[in-house]
Amino acid sequence: MSLIMLLILFPFITSVLVYVIREEHTRNAIMRIGAAITAVLTLAAAFRFFGAGLRVSVGGTEVIDICILIVEVCLAAYIIMTGIRERKYLLSFFSAIQIVLILWFEFTQKKGIETGTDIIVDKLSSVMILIVGIIGSLICLYAVGYMKSYHVHHSEVKERKSFFFAVLFLFLSAMFGLVLSNNLMWMYFCWEITTFCSYLLIGYTRTEEAKNNSLRALTINVGGGLAFAGAIVIVGTNFHIMELSALTAKRPVPLVLAAVFLLCVAALTKSAQLPFSSWLLGAMVAPTPSSALLHSATMVKAGVYLIIRLAPLLGETVAGRIITLVGAVTFLACSLMAISQRDAKKVLAYSTIANLGLIVICASVGTRESIWAAILLVIFHAVSKSLLFLSVGSIENELGSRNVENMDILMDVSRKLAVCMIIGISGMFLAPFGMLISKWVAMKSFIDSKNILIVVILAYGSAATLFYWGKWLGKLVSNGHPKKGEQHPGLHLDEKIPIIIQAVIVLLSCVAYPVISKYVLIPYLQDTFGVAAVIPIGAGDQTLMILMVVMISLLILVPLGYAPTSFLKKRRTTPIYMAGENSGDNKNFVGSGGVKRKSEMSNWYMEGIFGSKRIGFWSNIISIVLLCAGVILLIGRWAS
Repeated sequence: MSLIMLLILFPFITSVLVYVIREEHTRNAIMRIGAAITAVLTLAAAFRFFGAGLRVSVGGTEVIDICILIVEVCLAAYIIMTGIRERKYLLSFFSAIQIVLILWFEFTQKKGIETGTDIIVDKLSSVMILIVGIIGSLICLYAVGYMKSYHVHHSEVKERKSFFFAVLFLFLSAMFGLVLSNNLMWMYFCWEITTFCSYLLIGYTRTEEAKNNSLRALTINVGGGLAFAGAIVIVGTNFHIMELSALTAKRPVPLVLAAVFLLCVAALTKSAQLPFSSWLLGAMVAPTPSSALLHSATMVKAGVYLIIRLAPLLGETVAGRIITLVGAVTFLACSLMAISQRDAKKVLAYSTIANLGLIVICASVGTRESIWAAILLVIFHAVSKSLLFLSVGSIENELGSRNVENMDILMDVSRKLAVCMIIGISGMFLAPFGMLISKWVAMKSFIDSKNILIVVILAYGSAATLFYWGKWLGKLVSNGHPKKGEQHPGLHLDEKIPIIIQAVIVLLSCVAYPVISKYVLIPYLQDTFGVAAVIPIGAGDQTLMILMVVMISLLILVPLGYAPTSFLKKRRTTPIYMAGENSGDNKNFVGSGGVKRKSEMSNWYMEGIFGSKRIGFWSNIISIVLLCAGVILLIGRWAS
């Protein structure tokens, strides 16, 4: 138990130290040591409790509850005043109602409700601990090098690196608390702390855009927190329980489903599902480490983690069907909107929202196969997308741009960074990487559960995925050349190490999924459903195994295309055909009328067809209608 407490508290202590100590060399040393120790504690906790797990009731919960309540009141007061000062009255309203609900419940209804298990470490929480701790530590280390270059390129932004680093570690502490808590009040507290950290990091630059986007993120997520608080009140007053495990063990009667639906709404806001996705898109103004940590690898995973926990109460229930459809709309719409994006961060943002939508579908369908796919998607999406965000951040510092069209020169500027970027993109949509395997299992589970509409949506959304990743990958391998005299600063060692380690993790995931399935997913599903689980993909699937061997072989052979050919004695260099006479430099050609023109290549983005304004409006309307229908149906069930 002391190891778990240390895991939660150590990042908080590191957060305080890096905020207080402003001397750069000392602070950077604390960041590196703190990241390393957090990673070690993560591995120790995950493997210490991996076999038997841990279920414990913490002593002295009254003192902990009082401390939590004091922080919640102070946080609510700050948010209410911020909303009034910035004229964001909806934010103030959400926060005021939320804290009133919690205080009313705390002082009038909670007395006599005891929690038998405050903290649970099982296979699923172990997975989340590893994602938060290992990826989070690497991102914190990356931030040390990245922020040096960031303020060189953004000299107009006031340097507040101590504050930035402190919030990163505070967030890690809150995320550990969130995924380990079985006590709903504790989980709710950590949930709100992650929301506040997101707000602080999005507004880091203090520009007008950053301020507006951070307030939007705070408003939407505080609204989700209000739904979470409402669920706690329903569960506590009607069933006298405060444990998530006790809730999921209940029969799906109307009041239980009402609480589950509210928790799912909170999860949808945290995971930026439609119609709540605008906050995540606006969060891309923040420095890249926050995008990688909060808005791709960990914070947004908190929402889908909660839905996976609630999966036994979803499935074919009203709440399950509505959440499934919202996830489906999100997956398809955001996959299509990603096609029209040139900004690399926006491509990653839309892709993140879409893939979270797929995880929501898998979790809410609620079968053993679909949950198997959901957990694998959480793992593989976290490692691949974190690598991509870190790579894009370094590319922006190297090239001075994050436009996908400008990345054709990356092979000449930084071959290692380009290769890592290619690995990250491949991890998102190519075999034999885990994302594609997980989608294959997801489709099989949808067919088996007769969700044919979801199968069609998955097919079209995956086709769109192939389109935008293929365009980006094509730019990276198109062998452009930088302009003469361009200066490229290169990567700091603190940037290189996390990027390379994460690229290795993505590659290892090609062969790791059978091990993860056997020792993590199958035991978790057996404990959750109480019956033996079947491995959807195993070593016995000979056709699939042969396909995997072929794909891995191709993966090894592809880099040979970049091998130097200068050792060949007989080789002939030919000019590139350019639909006109090549000027001799492979960059210009003589077109019609004898006019010399520069050769340019550009991808097709089809903004008029897949633009976010057109698709975003209607998909948001559909999602709102679905959620409203869910509320009406649940009220009708309860009234009857």
